Amino acid sequence: MQRDQDGIASGKRSQPVQGNLVSEVDTTSGVVTPPEPTLWEPDDSWEHIDVFEAVKKALTALPYSFATDLVITGVAATDLFSFNTSLGASIENQVVKALNEIRPLWDPNQRYLLYRFVRQSQRFPDVILRASDPTLEPNIIMGIELKGWYALATESEPSFRYTVTPPVCAPADLLVVFPWALSSVVSGSPQLFEPYVVGARYAAEYRNWHWQYKRNTSADTEIRLSTSTNHYPVKSDQIADVPASDSGKNFGRFARTNLMKPYIDELYRQELSGIPLAAWQKFLSLFSEDQTEDRINSALDRMSKEYAQGKPRLSIEAIEGIKTRLTEITALLQSG
Repeated sequence: MQRDQDGIASGKRSQPVQGNLVSEVDTTSGVVTPPEPTLWEPDDSWEHIDVFEAVKKALTALPYSFATDLVITGVAATDLFSFNTSLGASIENQVVKALNEIRPLWDPNQRYLLYRFVRQSQRFPDVILRASDPTLEPNIIMGIELKGWYALATESEPSFRYTVTPPVCAPADLLVVFPWALSSVVSGSPQLFEPYVVGARYAAEYRNWHWQYKRNTSADTEIRLSTSTNHYPVKSDQIADVPASDSGKNFGRFARTNLMKPYIDELYRQELSGIPLAAWQKFLSLFSEDQTEDRINSALDRMSKEYAQGKPRLSIEAIEGIKTRLTEITALLQSG
């Protein structure tokens, strides 16, 4: 992204065409809209490309081996949606622990025995693959900006903010979002689902591109870019890009770029206790509103029928079983 003398990236500046991408021109105003950013990852010539690719595969496999001692019981319905904050950090710590425990998946030849994943407090990225010996080069091979997402929260998309400026993201850094829910829906242990994994720099560039060129808005779309460029910055570095106008405080709400939408759509088709996550999310959202018992029962009837339409082979008994399960959860929530 180009900068003017004040370090501001203007939404009206043109960008060089990348590859076979073509810039769009508004024939009315003459403004050139640059193409979408391209993926930003290390190429095959990088000496650590094997561990980079192996870590990405290990992240995808991690939910199947994830285990935690956390057990949640007796939670009121109104408190369910605060879990992303209260348990998110704990789950992220568990993910780092699990990554080191599944080392054979990302270091099968034991080439990186002197490296391990460690979490950084209040620094970007949250997690780094760092050498135990500070004199070893490279001291850091890659980083992961790790986000936990309570998949059954009221908003059917992650609410985290990602504001880091693109240049501080090393080519091998990743943005990783782990959705989770409780194993018995309103109680039990956190259960992870397959994560969303994307290059950290690509995510930052796409966020800025979307904010400046993709949104339908009449507001000022300029962004004041951070001047930080060092990979793995220290805590005191000012690494956030800042919009010129953001009355709704939405800059950095990465999910709103829709880059995650195909992933989220697929995630909500997965099942928990035999019912799709989308249905659970919609069901639990009822309790964040001022709903009467009659309205809740009507909603249960509609949801049972909608689920049956998506599963044409379900018997009447199975449909009733779904409603019974939802009703049992309702009784738990109302008594919480």
